[in-house]
Amino acid sequence: MPRRKKIRFCRKYSGQKIYKPLAAPMPELEVHELEHDELEAMRLCDLEGLTQHEAGLRIGVSRGTVQRLLGSGRTKLLRFILEGAALRVVPVSNLPPDRARPRSKQGPRP
Repeated sequence: MPRRKKIRFCRKYSGQKIYKPLAAPMPELEVHELEHDELEAMRLCDLEGLTQHEAGLRIGVSRGTVQRLLGSGRTKLLRFILEGAALRVVPVSNLPPDRARPRSKQGPRP
């Protein structure tokens, strides 16, 4: 069983958005999904000019994770542009589903 995804602190992104080439009908396109944390890492490093370390501190992950997010996000973005595919931006919640419930009054969970 894979490890639980670490809580990430990303700027709020509302809704699911799909970007596609103008002339191509949607059913004919391959769809690549860009995760919210990949978008946030690219925004912080590429748009705001932060270092990977600084971006990691803001998102709440290690510098190595930011590097991985940048690599996978940039690859998906280039495929979208160069191959004429569709790009779906998938918003994710900051909390894993089992931690999103309110805590009981009995104290923290193990």
